[in-house]
Formats: sequence, structure tokens, C-alpha cells
Amino acid sequence: MRIRSVLCCAVNSFLKMPTTKGKKWVLKQHFQGMPKRSDMDLVEFHLPAVTDGTVLLEAVYLSVDPYMRPYTARFPVGITMIGEQIARVIESKNDKFPVGTNVCTRAGWVTHSVSDGEGLIKIPPYPAGVPLSLALGTIGMPGFTANYGLVDICNPKAGEVVVVSGAAGAVGSVVGQIAKILGCKVIGYAGSDAKVAWLKELGFDEAFNYKTVDLDATLKSAAPNGVDCYFDNVGGQFATTVLNNMARFGRIACCGAISSYNDTAPVKFPAVHGTIVFKELKLQGFIISTYANRWPEWMKQHIGWVKEGKLKYSEHVTDGFENMFDAFMGLFTGANTGKAVVKV
Repeated sequence: MRIRSVLCCAVNSFLKMPTTKGKKWVLKQHFQGMPKRSDMDLVEFHLPAVTDGTVLLEAVYLSVDPYMRPYTARFPVGITMIGEQIARVIESKNDKFPVGTNVCTRAGWVTHSVSDGEGLIKIPPYPAGVPLSLALGTIGMPGFTANYGLVDICNPKAGEVVVVSGAAGAVGSVVGQIAKILGCKVIGYAGSDAKVAWLKELGFDEAFNYKTVDLDATLKSAAPNGVDCYFDNVGGQFATTVLNNMARFGRIACCGAISSYNDTAPVKFPAVHGTIVFKELKLQGFIISTYANRWPEWMKQHIGWVKEGKLKYSEHVTDGFENMFDAFMGLFTGANTGKAVVKV
């Protein structure tokens, strides 16, 4: 009995030992062309102590997103790879964030971090059956990106035609569904027949595999009177072709340009100004973090839509923090349908 008691005390003491080390992915060198595993290092680091007003966070899910590829060029080599994650408070000296609180944080690709609470967004309880990981997708930044770009910039009216590129991704799939909620005709383009089938399950009126169709011909057939709203996730020649098929007074939300993120040669901008002028088009780029004050509003709206079955979702989940880079690369090879996340 004495031995068992000592062993139990030892185990309990071990379980209560504070976390002092974490792991992180570090940008070893800037990406040139397609990112390479040698561009990054997975390293162990010592965590600072939890002091008054701070909390210790443990990552639960991490996000991988296309924007990470071009954004890293703005930062110096040696940074922790940028990104958002869902984390749980496992030690707290901050009354606003007790132990067990789930938060969204821009801590980057790390397993653990210490925060003073600034910038942490509490995740409210979700309806039964709704996964916590949606805080990185449909009920998070990608979903809010879709909402702002479509509703605020494109301002679609019932009956108008909305075209979405990258439609099977985390943002595009939400764009199409919100457009249907608003009563629009929605045309989506994705990179495989399986993704096209999924878009039709989501309620897209038309969906095409851009790799196997003539883009210009499909637009003229599906939108004979022109495209009223275009949500652009890819840029490049694809965007130029859609722009040339816009209706007068059309609106374009420029969200991303994944088609050129890994190009090594300078991208030449096509001569589209005449089309913009004579069709009186509105074209606007945006960065969703600019509108962070509206996230609670969108969060409530999207939770409601998910609960009502109006917003469906798909997640591409990769297990293991050590597989972050592989999950990231999958974004550029078309491996994911819906939101790509890494489960720690």
C-alpha cells in the first residue's frame, strides 16, 4: 500500500507539472516558387512563465490558408510561421480567460504560447453536433471573408448571377451558399469532378471543372446576360476571362490570387481597364482583418445558418502538428475540399 501511495503521488505530481516547452515551425528562408520543406524548420523552444494577467494556451486545431504563402514575404526570415489557431487555456492568471476557455488566436504555427489576452477571441458554445474546428472555417475568418466580400462589396440582389472561383475552398464554398440564401443564381468553378459534385450538393446552380471546360464558353452559356457579381479567389487569366463576361454595373470582390502565388516571373497585368470603364464595373480588394470589429456579428449569423442547415461545410483534417507543412502544401495541389485544418 505504501508503494502504491508513493507511486500515485509521483504520477499526480508529474501530471501537474507546468508545460515549459513548445514546438514551432520557423521560416528558415523565403519561399521561391513552390514552398519546399527545406524552407522551414520544426524546432522546440522554451515558454515564458505565466505571470499576472497572462494565460498559457495549448493548440487544439491550426489553420493552413493560401494567404500565408504571399504574406511571409513581408516578414523577416526566422519568424514563427504565421497563422490562426484554436487554442485552449490550460493555465491562467487572467480572470477574463479561465482554464478551459477556447479561443482563436494568431499565435502562428506553435503548439503552446503565452498571451496577455490581447487579440484573443473567445469561442462561444456551439449547437450540438457543430465541431469546434469551424471557428477556423465557416464560423471563422474564411466564412467572414466570404460574407464581407459578397454582401458588402458585391451587394448582390435576388435573381442576379454570382460567379465564384476556387468555389470548393473554405471561402468560396461559403460565398456560394450565402449567395443562394440571398436568392441569386450561383455558378462555381473548382479543380476536380468530385469537387464539382460537392458544389452541386451545396446548392450551386451550375458548377464546372475549370481544368476540363472552356471557361469563356461556359460563362456565355450559363450567364448569357453577363455576370453581375464575381468573387475572385484565384486572379490570373481566369479572372480576366470572367471580367470580360461581366454585365454592365457588375461588381468584383478581389479576395485572393492563388494562381500566381508560386510564380517566379513577374505577373503581367492584362489590359482590362477599357472593360472596367465601358461596363462601369466596381472592383475592390480587401483584407478581412480590417473589419475584425464585425466578427461577433458574423459569428452569430453564421452559427444560426449552420444550425438551420443553410450553411453546410466540409473539412480536410490532417492529424499531427509535425504534418503542418504537408497540409499547407495540399492547398496548392488541390488536395483539400472545404477548410484545411491540422488537429494537434
